[in-house]
Amino acid sequence: MAEREPTLTINEIYHSIQGESTWAGWPCVFVRLTFCDLRCNYCDTEYAFYEGKKQTLKQIVDAVAAFRCPLVEITGGEPLLQKNVLPLMSMLCDAAYTVLLETSGAHDISQVDPRVRRIMDLKTPGSGELDKNLWSNIDHLTLRDEVKFVMGSREDYEWSRDKVERYNLASRCHAVLFSPIFGRIDPRQIVNWILADKLNVRFQLQMHKFIWSQRSAGSERNSIGRARPPGAPLRQKTPNAQRPTNNVQSQDSGMVLVAELRDLRIESGSIGSG
Repeated sequence: MAEREPTLTINEIYHSIQGESTWAGWPCVFVRLTFCDLRCNYCDTEYAFYEGKKQTLKQIVDAVAAFRCPLVEITGGEPLLQKNVLPLMSMLCDAAYTVLLETSGAHDISQVDPRVRRIMDLKTPGSGELDKNLWSNIDHLTLRDEVKFVMGSREDYEWSRDKVERYNLASRCHAVLFSPIFGRIDPRQIVNWILADKLNVRFQLQMHKFIWSQRSAGSERNSIGRARPPGAPLRQKTPNAQRPTNNVQSQDSGMVLVAELRDLRIESGSIGSG
């Protein structure tokens, strides 16, 4: 009997703008895998916990190729829950794609193809999943990788600052990212704390949450915000289709926040553009 071709359970594949990390702003193909064993209380992709369909690795690579975009992110859910994601990433690297992996930090990253750029979370106390961090992953970080801290309070910030310093993360990896939980904390607070402590980290906002409103985001939402009915076939995006990378809050609140950040003044001086 012929060996069965390896498959992955895929929630969606789509073309959009990268909203986070040092790759923010670049066109990117997102391959979102189904399943996650964490339940962060700020999660904006809960629709990826269970929804999806099996596709062969070749089908996935062919779907990515249709967009004619050199940057690909493997995300979830938690991609590393499915073992066949490892050969998929190698196949994409072999095909000359720049491959990003977004992972929770709760699963071993050491077996990931070294050509892949890993963007790894360290879960803060405010996530509700602090005990899921796999600390041995830090030993496997390289100068190609990025570490992300998502924070919603001063406690989260101080915890993150301690980990950056204790593990010398700024020198160990390409970038350390500090990101606010959208709608839970004023981003200006984090900016002021970073500057006061003179941390060598990169502050970031989730760009996609300021580009798209609730009307056009979420689990398979169309342009008027209607979600795909439960149990309906998974819709494969066409090469010209674009959509945001995550669920978002209202556009009005996003525009207010942009205006507030534009007018930001801090005692230690103005923020440069570098």
